[in-house]
Amino acid sequence: MQTPPVPKFELKQEFTAAGKGRVDALDALIILLPESALQKRWPDFPYAERLKNRPASGTDTPAPLRIDLPNTRGTSAVVAFVKTEASTFELLTLARKALAKALESEPRNIGLLTPDMKPGQQERVAEAFVAAMSAAVFMPPVFKSPANDKPVPASLALLGLAEKLDFRHSLATAEGNALARWLSLLPANKLTPTDYREYVAALAKRESWKFIFLDERKLTKLKAGAFLAVSQGSDSRDAGIAHLRYVPAKSGKHPQAVALVGKGICYDTGGVNLKSAKSMFGMHADMQGSAVALGTLLALTRLKVPFQVDCWLAIARNQIGPKAYTQNEVITASNGVNIEIVHTDAEGRMVLADTLALAGKPKPALLLDYATLTGSCITALGTRYSGAFCNHATLMAPVMEAGRASGERVWPLPVDADYDEAIESEVADVKQCVIEGEADHILAARFLSRFVPKTVPWVHVDLSAAEHKGGLGHIPGNVTGFGVRFSLDLLLNQKLLSK
Repeated sequence: MQTPPVPKFELKQEFTAAGKGRVDALDALIILLPESALQKRWPDFPYAERLKNRPASGTDTPAPLRIDLPNTRGTSAVVAFVKTEASTFELLTLARKALAKALESEPRNIGLLTPDMKPGQQERVAEAFVAAMSAAVFMPPVFKSPANDKPVPASLALLGLAEKLDFRHSLATAEGNALARWLSLLPANKLTPTDYREYVAALAKRESWKFIFLDERKLTKLKAGAFLAVSQGSDSRDAGIAHLRYVPAKSGKHPQAVALVGKGICYDTGGVNLKSAKSMFGMHADMQGSAVALGTLLALTRLKVPFQVDCWLAIARNQIGPKAYTQNEVITASNGVNIEIVHTDAEGRMVLADTLALAGKPKPALLLDYATLTGSCITALGTRYSGAFCNHATLMAPVMEAGRASGERVWPLPVDADYDEAIESEVADVKQCVIEGEADHILAARFLSRFVPKTVPWVHVDLSAAEHKGGLGHIPGNVTGFGVRFSLDLLLNQKLLSK
């Protein structure tokens, strides 16, 4: 198994005004101006008059435009305009698009110039570009022969800063996001449950995490029938639940542990209810929830957070075979809930049921789970937002704010108890789903809530934005790694954890 590369580039912070000589030493320069500059006098900076005479593009904020400067190096200059009240998502999107323009000339070193920008706005813009640069230098797993390595920039210089900025949070988040995307892009035969377990074990050793793998034998003892119903269809007996634990180095009182749970279906055929070829293509990425949980754990570790983090990955394949589970079976989960099976392609909620029950048993301060769970969430929101479901009303505002502040936008969806009427079973405690597909994303959340202790604050993220054609926010590829930025903001900035 290949090793995921850490996004690397030299980040320079410069505090003197950038003169013509400094600009001439760059392969590419990105100039960000407030949109007011479209109507007023431009601030003074090298080559301002040359760049001001760009092609006109109407009164709306134009897209980033690239012009080669008249110097010996032929520096590529990209001019972009920032909206006065730009959201984090808008800044990240602008950073991705401006960088894409700059990268057309395959520069080795890039400068970012923000003339006349106020310090607070300058910091937000700089963070967006550091995030976008980290995403741009990400090297996905490639199996071409010979390898067709794309050229990547080596450095980003932030020019004319008002003060030194701290990018530890941004770089830790970028590393976690890169891990999530890299794992999600691996083909199904390169990330089997065996491969996944071995990689996680090696990562745990490197990061000094505690690691336990609950294989099928251990899960049988725990009576985790929901998980085992899915895994029994596979010829390989390599499925299981990986439990990783980060413990802060400093002693003393810490908040209760945070629990992260991720759906890790390494390939999903649909089981006995076999998917069509069109629907099955890409199902190697049905483990993206687990990748986001693991990436979030890595980012929190890099930041040396002062609270314990437990990460639970439900790793399996949903196969078709003589032993595969079928419709109309009644399965008992580890918390004693009896489940009537309605559709074998609703396997994600099955493996999550036992994993959530195990993760919730120690009563964490907050339980977060991630899953590419339902197509109906994509129908409801598209692929620009992910859906969020909260079992406590007090969580909805901080969840929305974390999405807004991080630029990974989420939208809270209802989980009212009367939805349970649709999944009432005549033969068991609950139906796994319904055939008709009515509000399946909501019914899935109501089903999962049966396996989370009511006193444990819980947020379920249905990753409808896990993939977005052409990139999303600062991420230039279709696979977004959505959830790491959101999670770090929720855990570190929304004051949900007790002191």
